[in-house]
Amino acid sequence: MPKRNLMALEQTLAILKPDCVKKELIGEVLKRIQDAGFSVNALKMTRLSKQTACGFYAVHEGKPFFELLTDFMSSGSCVPIVLEKENAVADFRKLIGATNPAEAEEGTIRKAFADSPPHNIVHGSDSAENAKKEITFFFTQQELLINQG
Repeated sequence: MPKRNLMALEQTLAILKPDCVKKELIGEVLKRIQDAGFSVNALKMTRLSKQTACGFYAVHEGKPFFELLTDFMSSGSCVPIVLEKENAVADFRKLIGATNPAEAEEGTIRKAFADSPPHNIVHGSDSAENAKKEITFFFTQQELLINQG
């Protein structure tokens, strides 16, 4: 097995949103993610309260979609996942496709499974800096270290 260049690895946060969980697509979406070369470093199922969803999406507060998004994200269980590979942020954003599934490229996760911009199956960090913040929002250092063995 080839050795990984640990210096070039990057992490990103994915969240399988409540619509993904309700549609029972967790396994299918995870398979596509892993088939694209991502390693899963941490994963858990949780349900966000409205307050927690507002905290996570605070960067969007005041935007017209904020209430709809936070209501949706607190409507059911979701699955935050720490993913790792070279160029993880950019590669994951390409894999999931445009926020609006109608505009997503064929072969992307959102094109295949999503119904609308808020109900778009999956969240992906938009930068390496935000990925670090988002990962620590959902995972403690101990949870992350457990998966680095």
